[in-house]
Amino acid sequence: MSFHSITYEVDDRVATITLNRPDRLNAIDLSMPAEIAAAVELANSDRGVHVIVVSGAGRAFCAGYDLQAFAEIAGTGGTQGAARSEDGAELPWDPMLDFTMMHRNTIDFMSLWRSHKPTIAKVRGYAVAGGSDIALCCDLVVIAEDAMIGYPPARVWGCPTTAMWAYRIGAERAKRMLFTGDLITGREAADIGLVLEAVPPDDLDARVAQIADRVKGVPRNQLMMQKLMVNHAIEAMGLNQTQVLATLFDGITRHTPEGEWFKRRAEEVGFKQAVRERDSGENIAQGWSR
Repeated sequence: MSFHSITYEVDDRVATITLNRPDRLNAIDLSMPAEIAAAVELANSDRGVHVIVVSGAGRAFCAGYDLQAFAEIAGTGGTQGAARSEDGAELPWDPMLDFTMMHRNTIDFMSLWRSHKPTIAKVRGYAVAGGSDIALCCDLVVIAEDAMIGYPPARVWGCPTTAMWAYRIGAERAKRMLFTGDLITGREAADIGLVLEAVPPDDLDARVAQIADRVKGVPRNQLMMQKLMVNHAIEAMGLNQTQVLATLFDGITRHTPEGEWFKRRAEEVGFKQAVRERDSGENIAQGWSR
């Protein structure tokens, strides 16, 4: 199978999925979610694979969705859920179309969670916004101490559709992260239990390889049973229902008054400047605040 936005390789019972858009810090494009799911399916169908490692090419794991082009396009055509009539006229935002598109991505990211074979995220640089969704869908996350992880769009224009924050660090710490949209270092992420462990950047490859080597020596059936048991415990807490709500909210965040303000600012001054204003701590879109 050929891939556009990832690479896939297998060596000695370890399948490696590499997010492969290094010039964009491996930002998520239209093909990446489905390609991740396809690669997971390949690994699960391969009796020679016991464990899957997910990494990013270059200096980052994943900088989130590649939103710059979408945000800077004038009109709602730059967002999910926009549609056009047969004559090309832009139609009003359809929340169910938005949900259908984004939930498909959530399902694709969750292939890492549903995989019968263990998944390990190897994180360096940034695992931000949608990039944190990908990492946190993996069973284990090993991160460089100086890496940064978080969900800045929680401030405006986003809600984490996989909703893994509460299940990994509990309600209060999840609220602290999502009320602020702050990024934290890999060391801080390990301290609060968001990830398995943080290691010096130069040791990241070796540490992930060490864990993968230990896992790959376990029979596939044993790995599958242990993973299913733990996953069902989490899913019994309502993970699927929470993801439906989070994905609906993600679409709504892009169409609140503040979301529309952010979109217009991106069109006027560019996406990066709009993000700086969003994250500045000022009372953005003051006239529209609720």
